[in-house]
Amino acid sequence: MTIKLTSPAAVAAALAGLMATAPVLAADYVQVPGAGSHLAFATKYDGEVFSGSFPGFATTLSFDPANPAAGKLDVTIPLAGAKSGNSDRDSTLQGADFFNVAKFATARYTASGFTKDASGQYVANGTLELRGVKKPVTFTFTFEEKPGSKPQLKGKATVKRLDFGVGGGDWADTKTIPDETAISTIVTLQAR
Repeated sequence: MTIKLTSPAAVAAALAGLMATAPVLAADYVQVPGAGSHLAFATKYDGEVFSGSFPGFATTLSFDPANPAAGKLDVTIPLAGAKSGNSDRDSTLQGADFFNVAKFATARYTASGFTKDASGQYVANGTLELRGVKKPVTFTFTFEEKPGSKPQLKGKATVKRLDFGVGGGDWADTKTIPDETAISTIVTLQAR
């Protein structure tokens, strides 16, 4: 089939038709350094809640809200920087019974092919690699892109520490420290 473009209006109409049928491509984002992004964890010790954070984590995201199935997420987490507000606890977290940072300096979460749940949140069924162990972890998140502001990803997950050997030995008792650790994050992004 041949299309004759005999006038500027015909050219504009043809271009509009092509653009309407072109696939929408996912946008690529990187985390904005120092823009208030944080990655936090919360659990209990002897019934008392404590929380902490992982400064220095880095996030890349490929995402199109109209096509979440094409999305990809990659988060690298330096474990030695874990902070809980208690220096004794922080040094214990870095030791061999917990993160073992001398042997495993980073953790990594990767996911691709997101879905959307009934509440409107996106769901990433990805893989967490921690202490050399890879296990599936589900991460639910929202993605906001407001005019005049940088896009933000806000999400949460639950990680079973014993699946990764975190808190082994004497620390494996779930009456002292529960198996489940709550993870939450807010990531400010910019186009790559």
